[in-house]
Amino acid sequence: MALYEHLLIARQDISAQQVDALATHLKTIIEGEGGKVEKHEYWGLRGLAYRIKKNRKGHYVLLNINAPANAIHELERQLKINEDVLRHMSVKVDKFEQSSNKNKREREENKTEGAPAVETVQ
Repeated sequence: MALYEHLLIARQDISAQQVDALATHLKTIIEGEGGKVEKHEYWGLRGLAYRIKKNRKGHYVLLNINAPANAIHELERQLKINEDVLRHMSVKVDKFEQSSNKNKREREENKTEGAPAVETVQ
């Protein structure tokens, strides 16, 4: 099985709970095809660079998927049908990053480094 990063943007007028339900539905599709969702990250409501289908904002969701190619084809087919999804993209990767969200990754790095060293001036 191959590793994929899948990013989708959902409409701004649906709630975060509906976006979570959509991600859960996608997870069941992947698992039904013999794959596994390694990580599910909700990035929140963010502004778009340009209007897509009369929307200026969208809910961003990242899924790290370990699945065969036919599972990704079925996932993308289902997303084309769904009217709540503005855009989606699947990318095949060699390995998953620890976190695709830059701010979250920086917080995790700061936690692992521990407290910064305090310099004393004499």
